[in-house]
Amino acid sequence: MKSTSQILAALSLAVLASSVAAQQKVTLAQSEIVFTTRQMGVPVEGKFRKWDAQLAFDPKKPEAGKVSFTIDTGSASFGAAETDAEVPKAAWFNVPKFPQATFQSSTIKATGPGKFEAAGKLNIKGNLRDIVVPVALSQAAGVSTASGSFTVKRLDFKIGEGEWADTSMVANDVVVRFKLTVTGMGPL
Repeated sequence: MKSTSQILAALSLAVLASSVAAQQKVTLAQSEIVFTTRQMGVPVEGKFRKWDAQLAFDPKKPEAGKVSFTIDTGSASFGAAETDAEVPKAAWFNVPKFPQATFQSSTIKATGPGKFEAAGKLNIKGNLRDIVVPVALSQAAGVSTASGSFTVKRLDFKIGEGEWADTSMVANDVVVRFKLTVTGMGPL
């Protein structure tokens, strides 16, 4: 049986951890999630204009951390009206049926000074896949910047179905790059 002091210590740690996590905030105006694919061999870049991230991360104890993202798939933009009008349709993101994509970390581990890997589940269009996301973390003047990139296979998530499944037209590999500006994170 646990003593009262052990229970109080555990509760104190839980409150402290939740208050640290509550203080962490992604500054969306200084952050971005962009992606690059190739159409007929030519790089085409897009971005998500609307998304949110929840962080509970201590760089000194990464294994206790949690990261989750929610991306509004209808906010995907290539900067061209014709292309942007196609993205919400069923063959691509099917926004009416699947308005959001999500990522939820299951483990986070340090891989070197200021380097981490977040493993978890990526869900796009109801297709759940395990991914590992490498993250570089830097800090200056009380602000942390988390950045990285990873590649997904769009057809694994049924993005670009039907005539668009031809990878000679639109490449299967999509490189996702991110930069998150975060306040309230502990030091490296």
